[in-house]
Amino acid sequence: MYYVYVLESLIDYNKYTGCTEDLKHRLYLHNTGKVESTKERKPFRIIYYEGCINKEDAYHRERYLKSSWGKRYLNNRLKQYFSNKENPVG
Repeated sequence: MYYVYVLESLIDYNKYTGCTEDLKHRLYLHNTGKVESTKERKPFRIIYYEGCINKEDAYHRERYLKSSWGKRYLNNRLKQYFSNKENPVG
């Protein structure tokens, strides 16, 4: 199983979208500063994830969620989560 995930930084509330086979381990890597692109923004929490059967579908979904249409989808999908926040996906 492959997972597409969206993390939210607890420091600046920016989002990070990624893909992995091991979601718990990947979150651990982000939160311990072992991921170069996010090490200055840790700690993180997972705010959304989806499972895919194969790698190609997961990476295709990751690319979509990073697009403007994908960010709109996430804002709509997580409407209740973002209703009390000033910083939706984007």
